[in-house]
Amino acid sequence: MNNILPEFQKFIAQRKLVPENQAPFYAYWVSKFLNYSNQQQDKKLDLRRQMFLDSIKKDKKMQEWQITQADNAINLYINHFLSGNSAKLSPNTEAAYDKKFPDYKEVLKQIREILRIKHYAYSTERTYIAWFQRFHDYLTITKQKNWQKQGADETDVRDFLSHLAIKQRVSSSTQNQAFNALLFLFREVLKIDLYDLSQTVRAKRGPKVPSVLTQNEVYSLLQQLKEKDRLLVHVLYGTGMRLMEVARLRVQDIDFGLNSIIVRASKGDKDRITVMPEAIKKSLREHLKSVKKIHEVDIQKGFGEVYLPEALDRKYSNAAKDWSWQYVFPSAALSVDPRSGKVRRHHISPSSIQKIVAKAVRKAGIVKHATVHTLRHSFATHLLMDGVNIREVQELLGHKNVETTMIYTHVLRNMSKAPISPLDTLLNSAKEIPPNTGTDNE
Repeated sequence: MNNILPEFQKFIAQRKLVPENQAPFYAYWVSKFLNYSNQQQDKKLDLRRQMFLDSIKKDKKMQEWQITQADNAINLYINHFLSGNSAKLSPNTEAAYDKKFPDYKEVLKQIREILRIKHYAYSTERTYIAWFQRFHDYLTITKQKNWQKQGADETDVRDFLSHLAIKQRVSSSTQNQAFNALLFLFREVLKIDLYDLSQTVRAKRGPKVPSVLTQNEVYSLLQQLKEKDRLLVHVLYGTGMRLMEVARLRVQDIDFGLNSIIVRASKGDKDRITVMPEAIKKSLREHLKSVKKIHEVDIQKGFGEVYLPEALDRKYSNAAKDWSWQYVFPSAALSVDPRSGKVRRHHISPSSIQKIVAKAVRKAGIVKHATVHTLRHSFATHLLMDGVNIREVQELLGHKNVETTMIYTHVLRNMSKAPISPLDTLLNSAKEIPPNTGTDNE
């Protein structure tokens, strides 16, 4: 098959878009598509492509990975081989591209500075820097380009994202994360606008229904927890808060009088109010008393500061030591803030919370895939089962669109109105039919 579309094979092999030994197979699929497409000239290209994929899906011998390979091959041919070479920077930045790119270490420094100016989370800072490092390694090792002398352009970004989907086989969420990190790099740091990257080979993601625990399973999980961990998991399930929302919860955001908890700067930098379970009020009060004693000891030792958003830190110089700003679930030890260098008591580690829940799931004998986020899914589903209006559930969860909350109605339908298996119908009917007592004719 080496003689099939040799230029295309050379193109994808040289760019390391696919393993060299697989290039002939990608060329084979493209040749099949071109033959099919020539017979459908009256139809638009996207329709021809979909019709071709539908036609090979009808072959019962065809496996899923082969269909994915065919889809990727056509994408590489159309959007990389035919048009990839023409990808350019926007007109107003081409002159800038002629200059040398900033030094690798200088780019790392600029990413950190801009992210901090824009008040991005520290976890986002680490993630974006990691993606730039991977992208730089890809250019240097795979494409053998010199970052400072040759720089990078839209074609490199497109090739890298396709490389993640085809060779690394990353999930769609991971590829989207890489895309956002590189978009930030080019727009905010390098001041280069990229053209549309929608034609990149996308990692596939099928429709997923969230994993939800039954109320009995949640009860069993809670029974496995040690007393010091129980309140934490009660808050997770009882409020529907996300992992980081619970970890970053501040004392001032708990309102015992109104039976509510304020979730600050949540996803999308939005605030919302969620319900406080009556069952946790007594234990939460006791917990806060013990946390306050820890804070008072920290103050006596010359510490006691907590992280505040930079604007508040400058505006209220003493607020960082104020009791109301302390974390509800603080870390067990003081640590050095990686950004400011100050010694502070940070919030509990997210991984610690994940380990607590994972251990309880194992001890409860739950075989479903259950994580901290599963408790949030269960919170929403159980509210709907109790007849709570979906709009109210949307507000409690902090969803921007009700369509996001609607996924739980599908889970609810599956849990409450599952169809009866024909095997059950058959066996239940058989119980009512007297056994055949006749003898065979001789």
